[in-house]
Parts: sequence; C-alpha cells; structure tokens
Amino acid sequence: MRKVSQFMLALVVAASAACAASDPGITTAVKSKLAADDTVKAYQINVDTQGGVVTLTGTVASSAARDRALQLARETDGVTRVEDRLTVNAAGTVDERGEQAARDAAAKTEGAADRAGDAAAGAGAALTDGGITAAVKTRLLADPDVAGLKIDVDTKDKVVTLTGTVASAAQKTEAGNIARDTTGVDRVVNNLKVGS
Repeated sequence: MRKVSQFMLALVVAASAACAASDPGITTAVKSKLAADDTVKAYQINVDTQGGVVTLTGTVASSAARDRALQLARETDGVTRVEDRLTVNAAGTVDERGEQAARDAAAKTEGAADRAGDAAAGAGAALTDGGITAAVKTRLLADPDVAGLKIDVDTKDKVVTLTGTVASAAQKTEAGNIARDTTGVDRVVNNLKVGS
C-alpha cells in the first residue's frame, strides 16, 4: 500500500507540474490531489476554478475530510483562494456506493501496482470524477504519441472532456481513445483542436 501511496503522490506532483496555472489546469491539479489522497478520495467533491479561485462543493463524512480537501486545494500552484462549499454529513455516513467505489478502487490500485509498471491502470482505478481525471491525465502523460501536457482533462458525471491543441489528427484520435479506455469513463467529449 505504501508503494501505491508513493506512486499516487508522484502522479500528483507530475500532474501538478504538467498543468499550467490556467483555470482548467488548476482544476485538474486539484482533482488529481483529491483523488490521490487517502482521506478524501472516496468522496464526490466537485472542483470549479475561475480566475484562480477554486470552489469545492459536495458532501464529506467528517470535518477532517473537509479540512484535508481545503488544504490540498490551497497548496495547489496557481490557486489564489479556496471557496469552501463542502457539507459535512452530521450522521457521519457517506453514500454507500461511494464507499464501495473507494474499496474497489483501492483493490484495483493494489493489483495494478503489482503488475510491473502498469502505472496507467493503477491511476485509473478510482471511479470518482477526480479519480477519472487523474487517471486519464496520467495515461496521456505516459503515452509517447500524445502531448499529454497540452491537453486539459475535465470530468463531470463520468463524462470526460478533452480540450487543448495537438499536432495531428492522429494525436487527437489517440487521446480520445486513451480517455475512452480509462476505467470509469462513460463518454468522451473530444474538443481537441489540431494545429500548432
């Protein structure tokens, strides 16, 4: 499990460094951090960024989870302020499907880490929107044919939207295929533009 945590931390650092301080880049970096963090990854936290101001919305089971999500967002490069719209569920329970998804994600992540070097599958295990975003971004970064650093990835309700510019139609198609083949993705909106 320690290897998986170290791997996820490395992914977060790589994704954070790869994303420019643009609003979509900040959103991707925050979602990646949330997906990789053991305290908050099981929760459905929506991340929106406008003008460097990150707004977190959703429900978590504890104040500790809320505080950790806020801390991760504040520590992300390019974030000027964090708006806290997270709700702590007083009963201390979370959507059971979210908990099951987290357990499934942990099991898949451990299995992927055991398979030599299959980093993309390990990152793709989390089924939250943030986890899906992190997994797609990781797979794009790992693919030698796709300029993953120039592609913004956003996920809402398991629908992945790709934006940015790639050098060729083949890269656009490949990026779409990578996103589509990522665990948890229901649909891909490929808004990539071909150009220099």
